[in-house]
Amino acid sequence: MLRKIIKIDKEKCNGCGLCVNACHEGAIGLENGKAMLMREDYCDGLGNCLPACPTGAITFEEREAEAFNEEAVKITKAEQEKPLPCGCPGTQSRTFSKEKAERIEENTPTVANTRESPSELGQWPCQIKLVPVNAPYFKGANLLIAADCAAYAYGNFHNRFMKNKITIIGCPKLDEGDYTEKLTAILKMNDIKSVTVVRMEVPCCGGLSNAAVQSLRDCGKMIPWNVVTISVDGNIIE
Repeated sequence: MLRKIIKIDKEKCNGCGLCVNACHEGAIGLENGKAMLMREDYCDGLGNCLPACPTGAITFEEREAEAFNEEAVKITKAEQEKPLPCGCPGTQSRTFSKEKAERIEENTPTVANTRESPSELGQWPCQIKLVPVNAPYFKGANLLIAADCAAYAYGNFHNRFMKNKITIIGCPKLDEGDYTEKLTAILKMNDIKSVTVVRMEVPCCGGLSNAAVQSLRDCGKMIPWNVVTISVDGNIIE
């Protein structure tokens, strides 16, 4: 639809983050040190962020954009009003730049003709209990739901499973409660493109795959999915 929405000039943006705090809908985030409209369906077009910007980097434009999603914004506000778990600032949502990771990897000194592979983790936090259900990184994502132990058991986990996916992890034996409600909310509130579940062969890990499958049933959407099982000695057995 044609509507009024904000526009951010990256050349003028100094990365101060004041607009992020001013946007109560959670439409704006910081990426690579610059403000960015993360979800246009969260922008109500009222412009609370404009007066907060000290450099004049934010203006209005009228263009084709997704309609303002008031229901999703209400959930965002509820998430923002919750205290951080354990008061830890490390639970705040962040998206990582793959380009920056690649530059760092290219500049990493080699040892004995080897070079460390860059991480394929694209966001933070990654623990199922901590991720906001409508974080910007879920928009259009291929979702990986993985058991905590899988990345330790399977040596090529980052390249084989995490690459080009948004990764969330959990352990049904150690975490309190069930994941089904949280996973269902993530699938309902975001246009998830696919779901991959990677679990361990141990019986307790069935709680992870069961929650994922139930959430796929409950979300009311047809989303392609598959489950991969890793053996305790690090092999794919399904």
